[in-house]
Amino acid sequence: MNSNIMARVEKLRALMAGKSLDSFVLIVNERANSESCHYISGFRGSSAGLIITMNEATLITDGRYITQSKQQTPFRIIIQSEKTMPEYLAQAVSDGGYLRVGFEAEKISHATYTKYFAPVKCEWVDASEMIPKLRRTKDSHEAGLIREAGRIARDALGNVLKLAHAGMSETEFDILLNGEIKRLGAEKGWAHDDFIVASGERSAMCHAPATSKVFAEGEIVTVDYGAMFGGYMSDITRNFALGHASDKALEINAILLKAHHEAVKALRPGVKGVDVDAVARKVIDDAGYGDKFLHGLGHGLGLEVHESPRLSRTSKDTLMAGDVVTVEPGIYIEGWGGLRIEDDYLITEDGCECLTVNDNQSIIIV
Repeated sequence: MNSNIMARVEKLRALMAGKSLDSFVLIVNERANSESCHYISGFRGSSAGLIITMNEATLITDGRYITQSKQQTPFRIIIQSEKTMPEYLAQAVSDGGYLRVGFEAEKISHATYTKYFAPVKCEWVDASEMIPKLRRTKDSHEAGLIREAGRIARDALGNVLKLAHAGMSETEFDILLNGEIKRLGAEKGWAHDDFIVASGERSAMCHAPATSKVFAEGEIVTVDYGAMFGGYMSDITRNFALGHASDKALEINAILLKAHHEAVKALRPGVKGVDVDAVARKVIDDAGYGDKFLHGLGHGLGLEVHESPRLSRTSKDTLMAGDVVTVEPGIYIEGWGGLRIEDDYLITEDGCECLTVNDNQSIIIV
């Protein structure tokens, strides 16, 4: 893994050279921005600062992470305890005599910048785009982690569905699913988001966390969930029915299957995200449910559940080899319910590869 990390550092240094930066700093504050720190250094603690120059890469953290930092990063490690992380990082930049320093303005509060960074006698350059640019393209190792996260998630859902029954609450199902995902070897479900477990009329809400509502015979239950493996996440949506599915549910599922598969055919390098969205949206429009497709078709996926690029009506992104995106068309009818079908795809040189096993996209009868 150290070779992967140092290869990423060299790519970052090339971007730094393009901005004439002599150093780049990154800060993690109580896990905020921990994903980018993990990506570029390997370190996964909740408090850190990075200083990367053309000749050296340094990780600053505190005494809680002495052993962990040595195990996770090839960077030079500094353990500090007498100052806050922003204060120490700013002091290190000052002591280093750096003249043109890249930082992530999108990740640092105005108060932190004003109090700690602005007084340092250097030129601060907003380089917020550099790490996301590197993170967007997944290598074979990263794709493999997402693939394994997808496999665990799929197996976990299959096991928990065997226990689902009328009278079970959404929350009970959610707890069982999270537990089974960890039992099968994942670190957890998603890092910062709850799963969506929505039954009956509640499934018309695109983002409906589990509640005490109980499943009823014949209801559709939409489950939007995933697993984290090696820090990387899968994102899958499946629908199941207790006992039987109504004709309307089967009709909508068939429309979504067509929309999903037509969009997947369009996935390849050079295609605009807005155009992929339009392919799925046309299928749903033609079926008479255009006003019931309430969100974009998909989003990037990796260390976070939502990354670049986007597949939507407002997307400005063009797909590239190495992108991992979700495809998740949905139809939501207030007072009745909704369905969504979602899987994860790696953009390859000549098309795409499904990283989640997409052979169970029809309504699952429990």
